[in-house]
Amino acid sequence: MQSSKTVSLVLGSGGARGLAHIGVINYLEENGYRIRSVAGASMGALVGGIWAAGRLVDYADWVQALTRFDVFKLMDFSFSWSGLIKGERIIELLRELVGDRDIESLPVSYTAVATDLDSGKEIWINKGNLFDAIRASIAIPTFFTPHSYMNRRLVDGGLVNPVPIAPTLNDVTDLTIAVNLIGKASAEMEDRPESEPEPPPQDRLSSYQRRIRRFIDGLHKNEEKPEESGEEALGLFDVLNRSFDTMQSTVAKLKLAAYAPDVVVEIPRNACGMLDFFRAEEMISLGRRLAEEALGRRSRSDKPTLPGGK
Repeated sequence: MQSSKTVSLVLGSGGARGLAHIGVINYLEENGYRIRSVAGASMGALVGGIWAAGRLVDYADWVQALTRFDVFKLMDFSFSWSGLIKGERIIELLRELVGDRDIESLPVSYTAVATDLDSGKEIWINKGNLFDAIRASIAIPTFFTPHSYMNRRLVDGGLVNPVPIAPTLNDVTDLTIAVNLIGKASAEMEDRPESEPEPPPQDRLSSYQRRIRRFIDGLHKNEEKPEESGEEALGLFDVLNRSFDTMQSTVAKLKLAAYAPDVVVEIPRNACGMLDFFRAEEMISLGRRLAEEALGRRSRSDKPTLPGGK
């Protein structure tokens, strides 16, 4: 039986794991939940904003076709000390896909959370250009350059609020559902093979493209004799990913305890790496499954207990 409950949806921060948000939204819509507001940090702000603009199906189709090499091609290197990537290429591509929108024109309430780099304050962006809000919220320090907006230098909202429940507290809805992308690590995730759309064969790549592919692979692993130390080999992005996750996990636990949403969908922190956008199909499927499990548990707990425990 489908639900007809209204929902305030909170979409957390967590890099490519945020593609699981698509699966969560798909499950909610297919089962009659009516999303009335969205608050998101980082990848949550991106997916939530695209959904609010009515183009999530197009985005999902596009991202599921990406290979590891395609992801790298979207990186416009800044050659700046303030960040590795400018982020203009991906934002312009999304503008073309979604259309340029103002937040005020969206059919539901929408808030993107960012961090003021200078004051350290949490900034809620709920008006103005949608893609300025998204670009500010996804600006992972050292990876993306900060985004200048509203006379502030803004970076990733996940720094201060990786699960931004507070913007939804005044909503008049039946349920607040939060998707936490920094859930407890799962042994199941360690054993899952990586899924990726078929990349171009090596013999069809130019020598430049082959060097790029080797560079991408090197960012995720360290080839410097890991067997000598007996430790797992880590690449640059692995270190950045794990460090950011550790910090956000602590903050997320505090936010979830303070604001206690009705339902929390927990995505394991080891479901995929920060830049594994080529694993979109896998992450979307995971989000759908975990949403079903979380909402199913709530439905069972809501049922009245009959005399005799039946």
